[in-house]
Amino acid sequence: MLFLYNFIITIAGFLLKIIALFNPKMKLFVSGRKIVFETLSQKISSNDKTIWFHAASLGEYEQGLPVIEKIKEKYPSHKIILTFFSPSGYEVRKNNAVADVTVYLPLDTKNNAQKFLKLVHPEMVFFIKYEYWPNYLNEIKKLNIPAYLISGIFRENQIFFKWYGQLHRNALNAFRYFFVQNENSKKLLLQLGKTNVLVSGDTRFDRVATILEKDNTLAFIAEFKKDTLTIVVGSSWPKDEELLIQYINSCAQNVKFIIAPHNIKTDQIELLEKSIDKKTVLFSEKEDKNLADFDVFIIDTIGILTKIYSYADIAYVGGGFGNPGVHNILEPATFGVPIIIGPNFSHFAEATALVNLDGCISINNNKELTENLDKLISDEILRKKKGSICNNYVNKNKGATPLILSKIE
Repeated sequence: MLFLYNFIITIAGFLLKIIALFNPKMKLFVSGRKIVFETLSQKISSNDKTIWFHAASLGEYEQGLPVIEKIKEKYPSHKIILTFFSPSGYEVRKNNAVADVTVYLPLDTKNNAQKFLKLVHPEMVFFIKYEYWPNYLNEIKKLNIPAYLISGIFRENQIFFKWYGQLHRNALNAFRYFFVQNENSKKLLLQLGKTNVLVSGDTRFDRVATILEKDNTLAFIAEFKKDTLTIVVGSSWPKDEELLIQYINSCAQNVKFIIAPHNIKTDQIELLEKSIDKKTVLFSEKEDKNLADFDVFIIDTIGILTKIYSYADIAYVGGGFGNPGVHNILEPATFGVPIIIGPNFSHFAEATALVNLDGCISINNNKELTENLDKLISDEILRKKKGSICNNYVNKNKGATPLILSKIE
């Protein structure tokens, strides 16, 4: 099985180079990996003490951030090495302040794994939530490096629980401890004979809870909003926008809208702007404009959505009409904002919980969107009630990070 796996990885690496000629995102995926070993050799000496964190993409990075920060505090003399698999994580956070070295993770070949670990020589390794690369994990185990999975989540349909999943089951032996999000994940690991499991919860709650302690002021958003009820649309996709545009164009109430699309490609932003009948301004064109005069603010940049949620009276979080589903709802939730999402949220425990608690509303079509937005706009008591449910949910689920640290210590 390992031979077959390595063959597939080798073929995949070759095919990705061809795809990269035609796909900009894949070009970043391939070209970014060309300089990894050179970067590591330049920035890490044989005398450095290091700790390695791996995140698949941006969401996993945000999830692991509370642990990364605490480990950095506890081991100030160590260099933090951060790797990403996806361009959507690396390209956004390659200049983060928490890691000393941030690079792509080379493809999971035995040679890459050995070379990477020789250059990084970590004293501890942390994988965040997903991704179990057999060659890396096998080499970690051979070198007897303590490895931990944080905010892990396991489901019955994963390869570990299939008859053909022995290779990946063996790879799990590299982990000293599994810190998982829920009891079902623990139960599934116990079926594999793993008793080194702790249900610590989701570290994302710790991260979003600390957002309230930061300065979330954005003067240009405050100028735009003034004292007007504002709906913030975060991480929207075209299907979300299709419904929302209908509502925005027909809305007769005194309401403002801030839209932060998931993709900010120029052609998509132009199409979105042209489809809105109301007075609209782009973030990239906001200078020298009286922002209070506009009804819709399109955020054609990245990295400020979290702060924008602090100005929301109502939030719509996109992704719920696609696969795998809705984007991060915990950021608006921590600000005590009622949330509306699309129908695809069953893979996300926090979305399922908040829908069941009635702090979050799932809609299927324009009619349901209109009805629920109209209710929330007209009923301040209802808005505050649902917002309070969201904020309380975040606060009740904090505490995964200290649990994890106590076991590592």
